[in-house]
Amino acid sequence: MTSLDDLPIRDDLRGLTPYGAPQLDVPVRLNVNENAYRVPEAVALDIVQEIARALPDANRYPDREFDALRAAFAGYLGHGLQPAQIWAGNGSNEVLQHVLQAFGGPGRSLLSFTPTYSMYPLLAQGVGMRWVPVPRADDFTLTPQAVREAIAEHDPDVVFLCSPNNPTGTAIDLETVEAAAEAARGIVLVDEAYAEFAHDRSRTALTLLERHPRLLVSRTMSKAFAFAGIRVGYLAADPAVIDALRLVRLPYHLSALTQAAAVAALRHSDAMLSRVDELRTQRDRIVDELTVLGYRPYPSDANFVLVGGIDDPRATFEALLERGILVRDVGLPHTLRITAGTAAETSALLSAMAALRAE
Repeated sequence: MTSLDDLPIRDDLRGLTPYGAPQLDVPVRLNVNENAYRVPEAVALDIVQEIARALPDANRYPDREFDALRAAFAGYLGHGLQPAQIWAGNGSNEVLQHVLQAFGGPGRSLLSFTPTYSMYPLLAQGVGMRWVPVPRADDFTLTPQAVREAIAEHDPDVVFLCSPNNPTGTAIDLETVEAAAEAARGIVLVDEAYAEFAHDRSRTALTLLERHPRLLVSRTMSKAFAFAGIRVGYLAADPAVIDALRLVRLPYHLSALTQAAAVAALRHSDAMLSRVDELRTQRDRIVDELTVLGYRPYPSDANFVLVGGIDDPRATFEALLERGILVRDVGLPHTLRITAGTAAETSALLSAMAALRAE
């Protein structure tokens, strides 16, 4: 049988492995930062009805500019944004890929601050960019000075700032984002995939867009809107940036059914965000109760917690898995990342962690 090594793939892709996390059928899955709650029945019914209205016209190509969806995103985000400032794709990863295809490529560089989302270097690799990882402080925070110094030293073409940061949950303050936008000669993108889970939702980089035409803010429907299986990501930026992204997108890249489902879901943003509030409660419960147990969870503005103070992460991972609980070992020493689940899932996780601490 032919192996990957036998194929004439690009030299810079040899030896790499595809991105992925374990997908195991266990009672409590807290490993990939999904929304633990299903789409509410009333919302799901409206989505199905919207899809049903779109389906008879599926013989025609979808709206290439997805105007209705862009208007819905602009309305949801607020901050005076207009549809011309909105872009969307099949999940936020495709949106980030569009950005790198338009503003990156061979001979250009992508800088970010590590540890951070593990897809960034893979996306850079995919378009032939140089990946420039700059370490964060020991507590995973960033300061305006650190950002300015890194940009001055490496002169990147694109900067990605993940806030709240994955896998640490760390928020980046707006002063730091603005420092990056002022220091960089190229594109600065703030990845706000988990923004709805922040303690203060008003502290968003969307408030800075008007002053910085090369600043982009990306979001996703996978988390707050429980749409991980539908695949819709989006960003807000200057209209000229949106025009640049049109140059690299595939024709009709968002299906009519995807557009219909997303528009319907956005009509129910209040209902969906009420579930987000429940998850924020469980996230804070994980932080508080694991601290009492002697673990060292890091402060989090996301729907997950990076838990430190674990002597043997692999052994703890396996012990939790034996109890039907799946978490994520992200490779940081003495840590595991745990997604906030339902109240019952959180209780199961906390009971298991307490039992392991007692052993």
